[in-house]
Amino acid sequence: MQPTAIASNPQPHIPHRIVIVGGGAGGLELATKLGNSLGRSGRAEVTLVDRDQTHLWKPLLHEVAAGSMDIHQHQLDYLAQARWHRFTFALGALSGLDRERREAIVAPVRDDEGAEVLPERRLAYDTLVIAIGSQSNDFGTPGVREHAFTIDQARDANVFHRRLVNACFRANFAADGSVLHIAIVGAGATGVELAAELHNTTRTLAAYGLKNFDPTKQIRITLIEAGPRILPGLPEYVAEETLKVLQSLGIEVLVNEKVVGITEEAVKTATGREVPGRFTVWTAGIRCADVLATLGLETDRINRLVVKPSLETTRDANIFAIGDCAAAPWTEGKTVPPRAQAAHQQSSHLVKTIKRRLAGKASQPYHYRDFGSLISLGHYDTIGQLMGFAGGGRMRVEGYLAKLFYVALYRQHIWALHGFWRMALDTLARLIKRQTEPKVKLH
Repeated sequence: MQPTAIASNPQPHIPHRIVIVGGGAGGLELATKLGNSLGRSGRAEVTLVDRDQTHLWKPLLHEVAAGSMDIHQHQLDYLAQARWHRFTFALGALSGLDRERREAIVAPVRDDEGAEVLPERRLAYDTLVIAIGSQSNDFGTPGVREHAFTIDQARDANVFHRRLVNACFRANFAADGSVLHIAIVGAGATGVELAAELHNTTRTLAAYGLKNFDPTKQIRITLIEAGPRILPGLPEYVAEETLKVLQSLGIEVLVNEKVVGITEEAVKTATGREVPGRFTVWTAGIRCADVLATLGLETDRINRLVVKPSLETTRDANIFAIGDCAAAPWTEGKTVPPRAQAAHQQSSHLVKTIKRRLAGKASQPYHYRDFGSLISLGHYDTIGQLMGFAGGGRMRVEGYLAKLFYVALYRQHIWALHGFWRMALDTLARLIKRQTEPKVKLH
């Protein structure tokens, strides 16, 4: 492996400047760990850039959309995290790079009325880490942007939930037995988990005074997948058991149905089928922000930054990429899958890498470890397959044990951000508080 060229400041006494763009699972954990070590010791200035002011763990977004989680109780303020962990937060979206001057360009920030809050800014870096995640891929399908919801961001998930609750209230007031059709396009983990959560939360919502609304008759959920089975890319066992649960709940699952258009009231497929969908949620595929294709760095067909095994971008040794926006090599020509566990591992690896760079040492390769897959079907079941046991074996898990492992993934993220004891106290506090709160968000 070729030694990494390490950027240095014109003035050696200035701390190493680390800029991290994207405050998702990987980016925020990286900023926190580097702030606690290099920032606290004065060896580096760590800056986190994000277009939002708060962080929410992305795998929770389907729960926010369904109403089984209150967004305001789980959001984390970037400014507060920066103060606690010795890094700086800059609000704004990445709009470009000046690689010659080693500057990240941050777009202006505007309020809801279009007034400029912050102007365009340039942040100097010695090491730049891009971790802006991914978004759903509409593949240019007509009507998606006009008539479908996405849940790529916390605000998107919250908007969907509010509108669905309002529709249930209207149906209850009308007392005419009208049916609310919910169509979910894409049967990956997000689509499947959203379908199950919606089945549960709409029934719970009706119990809070909606006497004229019967979700068993007035809610119809259809899950649409272009491929031959749900949960493509996950083990066959997980897909089969998940399908059984969904069908037992009365959720209609359609496979081999490629969506070719969406209208205000229906989803059209290539076979000529029209699936009713007054509320359509698009969760199919992923792609990364178009800005990544304008940076002069190597990208793939969905705008991911192509990186070396060390997570360095192929055209600039001072720029790294982690998480969903990184096309990191794995095995058999595959890239590391876009999962929270990968972002967590990559952030931990990059902490070591950056410290090696400061010591004048070459970067080491990152090796992804697949610990398995878990699918949460909310109140009904959790199904998964864990890997990494003795001899490289696999273990199938379901029910309460699988749920514990699933919850542990989020707790691990909280641990990385706040430390063990604050994580433990937070877990206990939430368990107590749940006893005095509605089981579903009512607004």
